[in-house]
Amino acid sequence: MEQKLNSNPPVFGITGWKNSGKTTLMERLIEEFTIRGLAVSAIKHAHHSFDIDHVNRDSYKFRSAGARRTAIVSRNRWAMIHELREEEEPPLAEILQHIGACDLVLVEGYKRESTMKIEVRNPENNNRILSTDDPNIVAVAFQGEMEEEVLPSFDVDDVSKIADFIQQQIS
Repeated sequence: MEQKLNSNPPVFGITGWKNSGKTTLMERLIEEFTIRGLAVSAIKHAHHSFDIDHVNRDSYKFRSAGARRTAIVSRNRWAMIHELREEEEPPLAEILQHIGACDLVLVEGYKRESTMKIEVRNPENNNRILSTDDPNIVAVAFQGEMEEEVLPSFDVDDVSKIADFIQQQIS
């Protein structure tokens, strides 16, 4: 039986300061939800320039020549590169329009977006707390010793409980 995917899937964010463990938690949640049978898409916000094509590759040559969009397609995957040139960075809502049908979209970063989020903290950034100023942060995942917290709190390694919490929030 073919799985019916949601063309307007729920979106849930993972946020926190640099090096807090966001990417590791995202990776582990994607794996957990996939094991549970969900089709998960992921979006990562970067605060800097990045390349997915490299010098002397065909896609790089096309982009360098001025192509606004370059698609790379093979039998195993495809990717679309959109060069912004003079355009502003698109908001998350615009990126979500391109993500396609799935069961859940997990988003890393986008601290200022109004999506439900879990804040990831570690001992190095415990003094820098986002949840006091962001009502969209609905839980906290700690690395190291857990502090007293008003919001639901999880050990960052208890991925199954965090996934259960996210599923309850989006249901």
